[in-house]
Amino acid sequence: MSPETHPEPHPQRLPASLPQTELTRHRRLREQGSLDRADLEAILDAGFVCHLGVVVEGRPLVVPTVYGWDERQLYVHGSVAGRSLAGGTPVCVTVTHVDGLVLARSVFEHGVNYRSAMIHGEARKVTDPEEKLAGLRLLTDHAAPGQWAYARQPSRKELAATTLLAVSLEEASVKIRTGAPDDGDGPDAALGLWAGVLPLTSTWDAPVPDPLLPQETPVPTHIARREGTRHG
Repeated sequence: MSPETHPEPHPQRLPASLPQTELTRHRRLREQGSLDRADLEAILDAGFVCHLGVVVEGRPLVVPTVYGWDERQLYVHGSVAGRSLAGGTPVCVTVTHVDGLVLARSVFEHGVNYRSAMIHGEARKVTDPEEKLAGLRLLTDHAAPGQWAYARQPSRKELAATTLLAVSLEEASVKIRTGAPDDGDGPDAALGLWAGVLPLTSTWDAPVPDPLLPQETPVPTHIARREGTRHG
C-alpha cells in the first residue's frame, strides 16, 4: 500500500463536548472557556505550530514544533536525538492565536483577543510503520496542503532518524476572548480616552524560490494559491 492510500489513523471522532477534569477545568475567566470540541478543532485547524511542554531530567522544557492532527490524535515530530520526544511521559501541548490587542482606558483593563488550546495527555511514540507514515502525512499536509504528494517522501533512513509522537485530543482546555474593552460603562469612561481593539491578522506572501532553483521551475498550484490568503 502506498503512502497516498494509507487510511487516516484513528478516524473515530471523540465526544462533541470536552471533558472537565482537574487539568482542564476553567478556574479563572470562566466566561472565556469553551467545552465545545468544534472550538478546539477550529483552533488546531487555524495554526500549524504548537509548544510541547514536557519535564526532562527534572526540568521543564517547552519546545516549539510543527504539528498535524486528526479527529483523535495530535502528532508532533523531531529527531530521534531530541530529549523532548522520548515518549511515555505526560505532556502539555499549547496552541495560541492572537487576534488583537484590547486597549482600554486604564492599563489594568488592557488585554488580548485570542484563541488558545491546552492539550493534556501522555505522549505515545508511534512505532507502527503505517501509522508513522500516515501521521507524517497529516503533519506535512496540515502545514502545506498538497505538499506530501508533491515532494519526495521520506526514505527508510529518514524515517529511522525521525521520532513521531501522538497525543490524544481527549483531554483539552479551550479559551477564547473576543470583543471590546470591559471598562466602557465604568468610571474611566469619563476620562475621554480612546479605547478599542487593534486587530492583528497575518497573510501568506508571494512564494520566494530557492536561489539554486532553475528559473523555469514553476511554483506548484497548491503553494501559489495560498498567496494573499489569511493564516490563522
